[in-house]
Amino acid sequence: MRKFAIAAASAMLGLAMAFPVAMPNAYAASKVDCNAVMQEVSAGKTVKDIAADQKISVSSVYRCKRHAKEAAKAANKNVGKGRGAKAMAASSAAASAMASPAAAASPAK
Repeated sequence: MRKFAIAAASAMLGLAMAFPVAMPNAYAASKVDCNAVMQEVSAGKTVKDIAADQKISVSSVYRCKRHAKEAAKAANKNVGKGRGAKAMAASSAAASAMASPAAAASPAK
C-alpha cells in the first residue's frame, strides 16, 4: 500500500509539473497602435468607444495615454534643460507629426 501511495503521489507531481509546460502563454494577437489611439483621444472620443473601434481593451487605451504623457514629460524635460534650438526643433517636429499625420506625409515646400 505504501509503494502505491508513493507511486500515485509521484504520478500526480509529474502531471502537475507537466501541465503548466503544456499550456502556451497567452500573448496579444497584435501590438496596439498607440498613434491611432491618441488621434482618437484628441478627437474627443470616449475610452470605451476607442476600445470598441480599435478592438482593444480599455486598459490598452489607458496604457497608450500613460505612455504619451510620459513621452511628453520627457520631451519637455529635455527642452527645459537648454539642449539648444536643435532639440527644440526636433521635439516640435515630432509633436506636429503626432498631431497631423497628413502634414508629415506631405512633401515640404
